[in-house]
Amino acid sequence: MTATTYFETQRLLARRFTPADVEPFAAYRADPDVARYQSWSGFTLADAHAFVGSLQGEEPGVPGDWFQIALESRETGLLVGDLALHIEEDEPRVAEVGFTVASDQQGKGFATEALTGYLDWLFATYGLHRVHAVTDALNAPAAALLERVGFRREGLLVENVFFKGSWGSELLFGLLDHEWTARRAGA
Repeated sequence: MTATTYFETQRLLARRFTPADVEPFAAYRADPDVARYQSWSGFTLADAHAFVGSLQGEEPGVPGDWFQIALESRETGLLVGDLALHIEEDEPRVAEVGFTVASDQQGKGFATEALTGYLDWLFATYGLHRVHAVTDALNAPAAALLERVGFRREGLLVENVFFKGSWGSELLFGLLDHEWTARRAGA
């Protein structure tokens, strides 16, 4: 099955999930190191089947809906992670993004490359004014990634979410279209 490709980077294809992704997707989502700062825990093969199945027939960029995009290594053909997109229902020029990379693929620059390509694609495709991201305040690597690609740290939400049995704090990051354009022009 050939999957729709949304964008490409030097080493990655950002594409639609396919049934062939179910097992590797379940494997990295079940990894406690990957799930530590995510909303899920105990992710199963059945969860992966249901999740991938739920994306079939859906399209990215529908205001109010979340959509996941698979990240495939162009060199190996392996699923290395995924990207999330949520365009606000009431303001379709504002979107939230998320990202997950398999533990064995971390530290290779895939997240930086993927997020940079993603932002290029999002701003160009959807005419967005603003993109924001939220991460657990304890997730220093995610915060560093967001700042590295150009997001501005906008706030700390103290104990705003009950998460895996305790109250957690989150960091809010934002990036405007003109900031992204200026950053890319200077790159």
